[in-house]
Amino acid sequence: MIPQSFDYSAPASLKEALALLSDGRAKVLAGGMSLIPLMKLRLAAPEMLVDIGRLPELNYIREDGGAIRVGAGVTHQQIETSALLRSQCPLIAETAACIGDPQVRNMGTIGGSTAHADPAADYPAALLALEAQLRLIGSNGERTVPAVGFFVDSFTTALQAGEIIREILLPTEEPGTGVRYEKVPHPASGFAVVGVAVRVRRASGKIALARIGITGVATKAYRATIAERLLEGTDGTAEDLKRAAAAAAEKVEVNSDLYASSEYRRHIAQVYTARALSAALKRAG
Repeated sequence: MIPQSFDYSAPASLKEALALLSDGRAKVLAGGMSLIPLMKLRLAAPEMLVDIGRLPELNYIREDGGAIRVGAGVTHQQIETSALLRSQCPLIAETAACIGDPQVRNMGTIGGSTAHADPAADYPAALLALEAQLRLIGSNGERTVPAVGFFVDSFTTALQAGEIIREILLPTEEPGTGVRYEKVPHPASGFAVVGVAVRVRRASGKIALARIGITGVATKAYRATIAERLLEGTDGTAEDLKRAAAAAAEKVEVNSDLYASSEYRRHIAQVYTARALSAALKRAG
């Protein structure tokens, strides 16, 4: 499998990278875990690759003003092992640990994976549950888009021509918050047949906040808002969790393929939502 001929540029700065991307004929290369296989299969044939994987301007994890800023060039391995994320935003760190294998995690980046928007990718579920904000940058300036508005459809996002993800803003968790990512991985690819990211918070004995992001089930990751509403305000009993989990794929057109039928995916979404909720509530205390 040999890709079509292409030009290659490794800009020394973000400004230089954006200038190269401004005419719309180039593709961004970060870790290359998604783009390079597509090029080898000739499903993608960019005229030029702009390699942003080595830009220090995109490689950082830092707390700032009550949020954690993660540069788009940060690798899955850096996220998985970040002491700051593990203590203040553990859901994203634990999700990163479920991605692919060590080789993929050492090379792949959060910006590249998020921008690719594979409907079975792990990060989108966690970003939705975390209500993350994505800062996008292009030659015309910067803008911020919430995760719920970023994922449009399969492999389709709110990114405009010439734009890239600059950073992702994540919340620092309050006391009484529990999180969990549960996943059924495809045995060959490691992508999620079903993946469920849960974030719950207790206050005065009740569930004050419930956020559930689900990937692998539909044409894009989505918030299970019906399940969230059913759970908020309850005591979080086993029956409460069962009732909420039953709505995990309600009003969703569920994917079906050679590996998993839509009926199977719908059932597994319910089972794994219940498991994730139970585990998150135990951590919430």
